[in-house]
Amino acid sequence: MPLLTLDSVSLAFGMHPLLDQASLVIDAGERACLLGRNGEGKSTLLRIVTGEVVPDGGVVRLDDGAVLAVLPQNLPSEDSRTAYEVVAGAFPETGTLLAEFHQLSQHADESGLDRLMKVQERLEALDGWRLDQKVTTILGQYGVDPDQTLNTLSGGWQRRVLLAKALVADPDILLLDEPTNHLDVPAIAWLEEALGQFRGAMLFVSHDRAFIRRMATRIVELDRGRLVSFAATYDRYLELKEKALEEEERQNALFDKRLKQEEAWIRQGIKARRTRNMGRVRALRAMREEHRQRRVRGGTASFAVEDAARSGKLVVETRDAGFAYPDGTPVISDMNLTILRGDKIGLVGENGTGKTTLVRLLLGDLEPTEGSVRLGTNLQVAYFDQLRGELDLTRNALDNLSEGREFIDINGQSKHVLGYLQEFLFTPERARSPVSVFSGGERARLLLAKLFSKPANILVLDEPTNDLDVETLELLEEQLAEFAGTVIVISHDREFLDNVITETVFLDGSGKVREFVGGYTDWRRQGGRFPSEATGNRPDKQDKIRKPGKETAKESEKKVPGSAKQAAPPEKSKPVKLSYKLKLELEQLPGQIGALEQEVAGLKEKISLADFYSGPPNEVSATLEALTEKENRLEKVIERWMELEEQANQ
Repeated sequence: MPLLTLDSVSLAFGMHPLLDQASLVIDAGERACLLGRNGEGKSTLLRIVTGEVVPDGGVVRLDDGAVLAVLPQNLPSEDSRTAYEVVAGAFPETGTLLAEFHQLSQHADESGLDRLMKVQERLEALDGWRLDQKVTTILGQYGVDPDQTLNTLSGGWQRRVLLAKALVADPDILLLDEPTNHLDVPAIAWLEEALGQFRGAMLFVSHDRAFIRRMATRIVELDRGRLVSFAATYDRYLELKEKALEEEERQNALFDKRLKQEEAWIRQGIKARRTRNMGRVRALRAMREEHRQRRVRGGTASFAVEDAARSGKLVVETRDAGFAYPDGTPVISDMNLTILRGDKIGLVGENGTGKTTLVRLLLGDLEPTEGSVRLGTNLQVAYFDQLRGELDLTRNALDNLSEGREFIDINGQSKHVLGYLQEFLFTPERARSPVSVFSGGERARLLLAKLFSKPANILVLDEPTNDLDVETLELLEEQLAEFAGTVIVISHDREFLDNVITETVFLDGSGKVREFVGGYTDWRRQGGRFPSEATGNRPDKQDKIRKPGKETAKESEKKVPGSAKQAAPPEKSKPVKLSYKLKLELEQLPGQIGALEQEVAGLKEKISLADFYSGPPNEVSATLEALTEKENRLEKVIERWMELEEQANQ
């Protein structure tokens, strides 16, 4: 029985059909990646599945009893809840009570004692302590301090908290929308590992090709309102898609030829005043209607960078340069870099290591606090802002780009602004729409259009790949490779870095800046590692962090006077002497535990391989089922050992 079924789902906004009789089936254990061009409706489709958007027609059916969870695309900006409260929120009533108990137990006084007792009684009735254990356990696994407020965490750590909330309820299917956006490479690697251990089904939207290759077992493409499924890996999907498009073009050409012939026949019949074959006339009408209804695949974006006059051979040179905050905290230190015209530089480092500060130093926006920065001659810089701050959301695309102009010059050729926007796949109607209604990908394309309309010999791109569809991304890579000027890129997209840059500049967070020849993969080959990897301070490897003076709900509960759990004295039980048979069982259990732990570790290692989910579906399912069975068996054996050990020590 399928977990999720979409049957002939349709949705239109105005005269624009977003979904047209779209159908999809997701089975247990599948990992389906939803691809499509920007603005095709991928995020809307996910919202239809969650029930946030009601389709115009069709059926969305979730298997009875199946649990659905969502990892949202946008991170909370001003959420002052603690990590514990956020994750506990996965259980509506129980989560609210657990969060309240967690707060009351930390600030217990006589006035709040009555309320604490009532909350505790209600939690016991709802089996709340089991859920509390689940929340505490998953936060510990992910290395998250339960008392840390969400608005004080970085984007990567917020993503971990939200994933913990999504997975704590043991969902059968997980929805993810661009989960790698704004995450640094170690955070992406951690996310891949965490999702690799998830044994439910996944439906996710992503344009991170390395992430797709690692996670997807099936590719589902949203194309012109229809969902087309490819039971293949991402690379195989690219091959099949190319062949499918070629066949579609061939069939359309044959149809158009037949239509042209039939229209020529009908005109000749009218001219000769002959009796026409009405069956043939009706067939021609049907052909015309089919041609009218045909949704032509949108063209590929076509753009070029407006070249400025060449810069000097030397673009920038630094000598022992550094920058520190007014309080003396160093960000960059002892930097010695030489960037020449035509260099393609990629800045790599974890979030918060000073990549943006480094760019501002190189461009002369910041004065170094030590050493020197020497800029070359005739530098014209175009800057791509990851926050899209250059766009006015209240204005339409046309006004954002034109800035009062009707025509713009691109490499000596005058182009109408509207025609120029069409090269970036904006129809005249869409170009006149306010930017506030644009998808993330459409805003990225508009910013590229604005960026490339200005003469430049230095391109600085800060996270340019976020939200861009794969086709536009590949075209951008091609343009940057051919660009005669200098390119400086800040990106966490591993494949994009490999395809564009020729030199990697790594920031380790201590202020040190190191150069490596080649792209991201070359840097890794040369021994490049992130500090979190070198120290083993990975989120999934950390013990649960606890602030000084903070206690868990259970620990605080023990200290609350008059607690219900303390009020009832424990029942005394008579010591039970182990029989010879039980003693023998107790002696054998540690060996069984060790053997099961090895088997579980071996299965987890197999699942974590990059090509695991690309294998035959029956083998993938069998391995996942084996892991579940071994983990359950291990848990039971450990419980049995604890039981017998307790009896033996009485």
